[in-house]
Amino acid sequence: MATEHFSARYQDLDAWPSLDILSAFLEGQLAAVAAVRSALPAIAEAAEAAAERLRRGGRLVYVGAGTSGRIGVQDGAELPPTFNWPEARLVYLMAGGPGALLSAVENAEDSVEQGTENIRNADVGPNDVVIGVAASGNTPYTVAALKEAKARGAQTIGVSNNSEARILAVASHPIVADTGEEVLAGSTRMKAGTAQKVILNLFSTLLMIRMGRVYRGLMVDMRATNAKLRRRSVAMVIQITGCDEATAANALSQSDGVVKIAALVALGLSRAEADALLARSEGNLRVALSNLSK
Repeated sequence: MATEHFSARYQDLDAWPSLDILSAFLEGQLAAVAAVRSALPAIAEAAEAAAERLRRGGRLVYVGAGTSGRIGVQDGAELPPTFNWPEARLVYLMAGGPGALLSAVENAEDSVEQGTENIRNADVGPNDVVIGVAASGNTPYTVAALKEAKARGAQTIGVSNNSEARILAVASHPIVADTGEEVLAGSTRMKAGTAQKVILNLFSTLLMIRMGRVYRGLMVDMRATNAKLRRRSVAMVIQITGCDEATAANALSQSDGVVKIAALVALGLSRAEADALLARSEGNLRVALSNLSK
């Protein structure tokens, strides 16, 4: 596996000056990001397919072990505040259980039984989207989880840093960023982890766009949970509708802070009318505004 290879170039790394070490690390990080470019078509295809499942009420299920599992949890945890994605439609399956998020659990990633059982216990079904992340792509826990999820009819996405990975073979949507050997041999929290984070960022953000949770580059489903975000909500309503600040603030007050509804209220609809129009438009503000102008 390339991610486990030792590089003769870095064999005396610990004896280098600090700036040289950091330059090598940075070079590796930039290379990791560049490695994602070839995966863009696969990421786009996976996101488009995932949107179809989620429109039917499915869930996003993140599966992984160690660093890869933690990166998956981080990606999913950002979706509720950023896009108001329902927390009930997020599932995190981590080898070794929730405690493994903060502390390593010995041998957890080797458990085929736990990977299979976790998918069964989560009652994964045909509307769900299961994302397995593994640098080596051969982690028994993650491979087993994807196999079981696929057998249950779920969409399965495998993210790996090795092109010959088993996880890619069992996933309906394989995504690979071949980051090669690490500056620190085998330390996949570095290049491999960076590429995984980029892939998941791209995938989930495109997915939320396809789910109608972005309009004109704005996070119109954002949860305004502090003063900064409330100010941002006012600015978004102004930008969308062209109204003044007082009108935007009043519309948000009538709309429980929901930007999409507030924009429609600021344009002259009642709260009930705005709710109904947005519901008919499947929550998509662009569609709602188009219907409003007809």
